[in-house]
Amino acid sequence: MLTQNLQKHVVLLASDSLEGRRTGTLGEQKTVQYLSGYYSALGIAAKGTAGYLQPFEIDEGKGFAVRSEVKIEGKILKPNEEFFPLPWSAEGGINTNASVSLHESGDAWWKDINPILEENKNNPHFSLATHLLDVAKTAQGNGATAIIFYSSVKPAEEITFMPKDRTEPIGIPVIYVTAKTIEKLGIDLTSNPELIASLGFEKLGRTGTNVVSFIDNKALFTVVIGAHLDHLGYGEDENSRHTGEPAIHNGADDNASGTAAVLEVARLLKEKKDNRFNFLFIHFSGEELGLYGSKYFTDHPTINLGQVSYMINLDMVGRLSDSKALTVGGFGTSPAWPELTRSQQGFLLKVDSSGTGPSDHTSFYRKDIPVLFLFTGLHTDYHKPGDDADKINYNGLAEIVTYLENIIKASPEDKKLAFTKTKEQSMGGRGFKVSIGIMPDYTFSGTGVKADGIIEGRAAEKAGLLTNDVILQLGPHLINSVETYMKALNRFEKGETTIITIKRGNEVLEKNITF
Repeated sequence: MLTQNLQKHVVLLASDSLEGRRTGTLGEQKTVQYLSGYYSALGIAAKGTAGYLQPFEIDEGKGFAVRSEVKIEGKILKPNEEFFPLPWSAEGGINTNASVSLHESGDAWWKDINPILEENKNNPHFSLATHLLDVAKTAQGNGATAIIFYSSVKPAEEITFMPKDRTEPIGIPVIYVTAKTIEKLGIDLTSNPELIASLGFEKLGRTGTNVVSFIDNKALFTVVIGAHLDHLGYGEDENSRHTGEPAIHNGADDNASGTAAVLEVARLLKEKKDNRFNFLFIHFSGEELGLYGSKYFTDHPTINLGQVSYMINLDMVGRLSDSKALTVGGFGTSPAWPELTRSQQGFLLKVDSSGTGPSDHTSFYRKDIPVLFLFTGLHTDYHKPGDDADKINYNGLAEIVTYLENIIKASPEDKKLAFTKTKEQSMGGRGFKVSIGIMPDYTFSGTGVKADGIIEGRAAEKAGLLTNDVILQLGPHLINSVETYMKALNRFEKGETTIITIKRGNEVLEKNITF
């Protein structure tokens, strides 16, 4: 029955009808309904904030298309394709016939970006984003009422609207008009084009939903068992490895497999009436976006986290190989794990001591809770449309469920597992020439990049950075989002030294950092 149930769950969760379970979509809503319905049928109590559900908001920055309009010589420009405001522009209007070649106080200024791009085409540390902000601030100080950036030729550096740029707005409206539009309208240094604009921004975001259930046995301690329910949809969030036309990413292994396993662990514990612990079962949303759901839960728990003995996370447990190789992460987070995990026979265990990594156990580790992370390994279908239900090893998945049950059976019920700090594990870095060794907090909605953790022995630690520091600037590069942070890293070489500007509490500090 166990194997058949697991297959039933995975086939449904990885079906095209759920369209890849992308966070905040109808497909995720259907997933949430299925999971909460299953727990209800099992008679396991709801433990979310709205029944079984724990909704949370994901801040995705801002858009402009709904509230902005630009007309040049009576022609209405197309948002994104022909113009966009800079994310740090003031909201408001522009009404000007200013000369493109003159910069007069009390009027709008036109600024061609092509000369500065040409001048710095061989400068690896030139930051166009920083330059444009500096130019706009200087122009505002000299009496400009608005800035229209443009390029007289196709720009050497692609300019796009960055919705997650959280730079503080300046006091005047600022827009960019594309080179193609400038050419089409025949605008040059002799022009005095009529430009009428109204600029405004709208908040962008979506709602993720965790599913939480609880068996309350009135025990001393609680065991948390979790898996993320979301996947990539059609690849809209740019986290797919697929290079062709948009396609449904069903995510059978990632992570319908872990989701199904949690459902069946819950059923078995309920049926066998194991009352030595309380059991919290949680399915996280937003994992693929950066551990949003688990971080939200651990910051807004619906149980007392102080009574949690440990947390077990199942992520991609559906491709057990013939060698039965099973990776067990979080092995170093408690001195109890070697005995509890290795006493169970049947697997070729590959242990990883770190309590952190790119999955939801990280959020519990950061609350000083021992964690285990079960994982059967990467494969060629990872984050591709080919991760389908017919490729899952259902017998192997059933063995992992039994293995997890046995760990629980062997766990001491009269005391919490002792917690041990481990080395941080990088959550990325592939494709970058350098890294500084921080764990970015992808859920941070302020200006800059917040360090959720500092990796021991790496550049950030050596420079004196601490957890919760916010990086504001790296050398000449302003850091206003994770995206600009990643772009900035690619401008440096190993061995280079620069200044990193951070905010620690209310204090802004500068430190030397060597990559």
